[in-house]
Amino acid sequence: MPSSLRSKKILFGVCGSIAAFKAAGWVSALTKEGAEVTVVMTAAATRFVTPLTFAALSGRPVHSDMWEEGMAHIALPTATDAVLIAPTTAQAIARLAHGMADDLLSASVLACTVPVLVCPAMNSKMLAHPATQKNLATLRGFGYAVAEPECGRLACGEEGAGRLAEWDSVREMLLGLLTAQDMTGQQVLITAGPTREPLDPARFLSNRSSGKMGYALARTAKRRGAAVTLISGPVALEPPPGVTLVRVETALEMAEAVSKCAQTASIVVKAAAVADFRAAAFSAQKIKKTAVEPLLALAANPDILATLGRSRRADQLLIGFAAESGNHEAEGRRKLLAKKADLIVVNDILGSSTGFDVDTNQVTLITLDSTETLDLLSKEETADRIWDKAAALLRARQVKFNQQEAS
Repeated sequence: MPSSLRSKKILFGVCGSIAAFKAAGWVSALTKEGAEVTVVMTAAATRFVTPLTFAALSGRPVHSDMWEEGMAHIALPTATDAVLIAPTTAQAIARLAHGMADDLLSASVLACTVPVLVCPAMNSKMLAHPATQKNLATLRGFGYAVAEPECGRLACGEEGAGRLAEWDSVREMLLGLLTAQDMTGQQVLITAGPTREPLDPARFLSNRSSGKMGYALARTAKRRGAAVTLISGPVALEPPPGVTLVRVETALEMAEAVSKCAQTASIVVKAAAVADFRAAAFSAQKIKKTAVEPLLALAANPDILATLGRSRRADQLLIGFAAESGNHEAEGRRKLLAKKADLIVVNDILGSSTGFDVDTNQVTLITLDSTETLDLLSKEETADRIWDKAAALLRARQVKFNQQEAS
């Protein structure tokens, strides 16, 4: 499926650091996602990784000598959507902070008018030095984004801050720079994954939800500028960078977490597959096979979406999901009205490309006034289309409010 980075033009600067070998992997990852990557290396960077390596990975010529390429320092940044510099050494940070243009990379950055993302990597003492911190503050003042270095074992053998940030975090920052920040100011609450309802210490009731759709919603909302809280049942997924994660196990725990977090949310998305029932009684000891009753007594779990529909604020947008195996539109519209939601997202759990634990989805978006079935898309693309619909609903609500105020 198409990536959000497809056809994006990235000018990738590489500086002289042992972490330059990681940059090779990043260039490869960007290229695999369909981005058009042009690499500019400093002279020092070529002593760690050869230009041939980056040329092979990007499929494009590598640039390093300003004097051999005429007006490359003007042409390169003009034909790009964003500049990513990784690793960014203390020397490069100082150059950029002071507006120097004595090599192709620094001159290109000075001439660019697109977003710039720098990824510092250096010894922890160099990073902590007041000069480096002042220079980083200067870059932030210029509007450059800075991927904070991580803590860990450094190439010099020391432990501390200075490791190059992980690619997943940098990728999200890069996508954020390339994405319209149309959800800035929104406080978004999302539930994701299944719940587990324990029967005894060894057994539980659950479902096949992987949490991928909810996590994609959280990732893309953060990318578009929202402050995101993700309440997640047990899943095998890494939390999206920059998202506040609340882990729960049972439906009752999720209901309690949602009740607390929903009070400040402007948009609530109930994408979790919450178990409808739990065991009427929990056994503190493992139930022996010979003692298992043929009938299991169950108790109903609270309907979180319906509770939200009854108690939400007038300015709060409420989005629910309906996993259906048939009568998609009818069931979705019934749920929309019954739960008092603004939007219901219906997906087919029987489809091989739309069911559980797959990376694609094809959903139907149902509001009071419309029904729209999307094409088969990646979960991230589906999430973005859902946010587009949410934005349209918010705009319509604002227009209606303005008309009422004027009358």
